[in-house]
Amino acid sequence: MSKINKEFLLEAITSIQDGSKEKQRKFLETVELQIALKNYDPARDKRFTGTVKLRHVPKKGFKICIIGDERHLDEAKNLGYECKSAEDLKKLNKNKKLVKKLAKGYDAFMASDGLIKQIPRLLGPGLNKAGKFPTSLSHQESMEDKVETVKRTIKFQMKKVLCLSVAVGNVSMETDELNANIMLAVNFLVSLLKKNWQNVRSLHIKSTMGKPHRIY
Repeated sequence: MSKINKEFLLEAITSIQDGSKEKQRKFLETVELQIALKNYDPARDKRFTGTVKLRHVPKKGFKICIIGDERHLDEAKNLGYECKSAEDLKKLNKNKKLVKKLAKGYDAFMASDGLIKQIPRLLGPGLNKAGKFPTSLSHQESMEDKVETVKRTIKFQMKKVLCLSVAVGNVSMETDELNANIMLAVNFLVSLLKKNWQNVRSLHIKSTMGKPHRIY
């Protein structure tokens, strides 16, 4: 059962959208959900991690790179996705700076299931450190559907601090699209917590350059 007041949330979303129209930026602002937890000890309690697929793609211009075998490379080129072969990765020679640059250049990676085990050997731990280790892709799956899923998926990961933030949309989205994404994200996060709502101190939403709006 969600404890978020629907009118309160819609008001906050509208304020964010109005604020971004008043002071337009040269880039598209992301809308993020900021979570503060309580009654949680990161040192003792089990750290949670979980991914959830939102109803609407939160990020416009999401860049994905397919690390593929021959068949997947052909398919990626036909669909207009950027792609790299195992040979391309070898050329980086495990150079930390180059691997970091590769990780920075894309929002996510997908790799043919036959290649995925080779990635740490080819690149070292760089993609993993950046939180962008590739999603596995088999030949039985539709590449287009899988890319769509990856674009819509967000990850909650508890680290050493009691604050988390995740991108749930952008300011160009419709109010009801943002509303659906935020509610889905909040309810999923609460389901990951040991004591559910009793572990939530506060929830805010804000655009990249805007001020935070408390929704719980």
